Amino acid sequence: MKPDRRPVLKAPRLQRRRLLQAGAAALLTRPWLPVLAAGRAGTNNSDAWRRADAIVAALKAPVRFRKEDFVVTHFGAQPCRTKQVKAWVTHDDQELVPTQADDAHDCYANFKAAIEACAAAGGGRVVIPKGYWYCAGPLVLRSNVHVHLQAGAHILFSQYPEHYAQHGEFDCAANGKLTLSRWQSNDCLNYSPMVYARDASNFALTGEDWSSTLDGQGGVAFNEAGECWWSWKGRNRTKNAVSQNTAPGYKEGQPTQVSPNPLNKPLAEMAPALDAAQRKLIEGEDDKWRGDERYLPALSEAGVPAEQRVFGRGHYLRPPMIHFINCSNVLLQGYHVRNTPFWQHHPVNCRNLVIRQVHAESRGPNSDGFDPEACDRVLVEDCVFDSGDDCIAIKAGKNRDTQYGPARNIVIQRCTMQSGHGAVTLGSEMSGGIEHVYARDLVFENAHWQTDPLNIAIRLKTNMNRGGYLRHFYVKNIKVPNGVQLSASHYALLPGSPIDTKGLSTAAGAVISFDCDYQPGADSVRLRPPEVSDVHIENVSVGNVAKGGVSGSCYQAIAILGPVVSDYNGPPPAPPVLPVRRVTIRNCDFGIPVNAAQPIWLYNVADLTLDNVRIGGKRLDTVLHA
Repeated sequence: MKPDRRPVLKAPRLQRRRLLQAGAAALLTRPWLPVLAAGRAGTNNSDAWRRADAIVAALKAPVRFRKEDFVVTHFGAQPCRTKQVKAWVTHDDQELVPTQADDAHDCYANFKAAIEACAAAGGGRVVIPKGYWYCAGPLVLRSNVHVHLQAGAHILFSQYPEHYAQHGEFDCAANGKLTLSRWQSNDCLNYSPMVYARDASNFALTGEDWSSTLDGQGGVAFNEAGECWWSWKGRNRTKNAVSQNTAPGYKEGQPTQVSPNPLNKPLAEMAPALDAAQRKLIEGEDDKWRGDERYLPALSEAGVPAEQRVFGRGHYLRPPMIHFINCSNVLLQGYHVRNTPFWQHHPVNCRNLVIRQVHAESRGPNSDGFDPEACDRVLVEDCVFDSGDDCIAIKAGKNRDTQYGPARNIVIQRCTMQSGHGAVTLGSEMSGGIEHVYARDLVFENAHWQTDPLNIAIRLKTNMNRGGYLRHFYVKNIKVPNGVQLSASHYALLPGSPIDTKGLSTAAGAVISFDCDYQPGADSVRLRPPEVSDVHIENVSVGNVAKGGVSGSCYQAIAILGPVVSDYNGPPPAPPVLPVRRVTIRNCDFGIPVNAAQPIWLYNVADLTLDNVRIGGKRLDTVLHA
């Protein structure tokens, strides 16, 4: 008889449908947010940027603390010696990096004691002095607590997954003591993140400067076979969104997030109320849905409650590095985060959050820099992103996990982006909707353009599964001095798709890419047409580079693939499938695209206005439909 793997929940039962209707209603009446009139994307720009200014002003000082320090050494923390090991630092490169020596003191309990004492005293500052500190467990942040890394403080978070299945509040028996989390926008119980908070308010994580380091050790091996956190990505690693290969440290036959996992129970057992046709729709045509990364969204589609979506030990979903759920008044400032197992920062359903002067550097698989999900009032400023995936990706739930509502009122300003799939990205997980996003005064420097180029500058990705809406997205004053990737790539389309993929650069190679048919084969349920409208982009300047005998700024200037009607696989009648609408691009110079014959690629687009747009030295003033 197999052991019962159901979790023993010792923490309070999760509230699965905590709708934020009251909060949304309050937002609409706040006097500091100018109301945007409906209509063309090119109208009311001054109102839009006044709204952005109001968000920035409201977040000028999001936190306040008592003036008392709690130094971690007073609670028994001890700095550690280090040793040099060869580790992965990107998808393809290994270097010698410092890791904890074998006799390193584990500071988990000491850090926890300092944070708890600070919280019990009514708040204050927890200070981590200069030196290397080994921590074999999560930093759980509390209300009114400011955790501060002094200059030269370097926390080495354990590279061993087991250490993140020991301290969570949910006792899930053989799977470990796990944490309520979101993995690619689906709720689950999983390994603890390295830094975590839930239902907390007025807290901060700061550094003195970029020598204050939070090190996830994502590329450091945790066994003799050379596996590391990044190995769990498996064979679906996508380099520059083009070629399929393997993840760092992966060896053939090794279990990963994409390989079918025998611990994942049949849907008939997990969701007995579903009929055979419903199960078949969710599972698809093969057993890929039994891999952890597809099994979790399948559980969401099947309506399985979050407390029954149990992963952790025996599973391969890497935790985000810094993960907050349902928090408010949060400051992240002045530190360096590096080599994270998965997404670098992932706040969910947070309000009044500022991330400022942070160096987000992790170029491993899925190392998104900052992914605010279903958050309201967020300011991102003066940060540098160097990522193995999207630099910034705004998200809002996936499948049926949309209880937190939309992402809204987000300002991104004065940041620099280096490597990444997209510099500023919306989606792909956006089932709850995205609105009122403002990006300005950014430099997409693309410093690694010769070896690891930025794929896309401004990116939207969704599909008929993720659905959702994007509206009121404003961008201005963007410099892309070294262009973006010079070759084109797109994701595989469904059989029978009407799309002519020749020259399509929605996955890589376009300066602006709106992809409403993003990885359609990865989602078996395709019932939710996305809606994209009211986008205004202005003052984008793109430089040219020469590489491998090819010169240019990009492969294409603009690639917009609207929703594809034939992707729908639900019962008739199909819901309305609308084109991408009311997009204005003004006062932009896209340099010289490699694909001079087709610098703009459009499908299912209505009312794309180009006003003083230069492509290949030619000025365009026109309205396009496709």
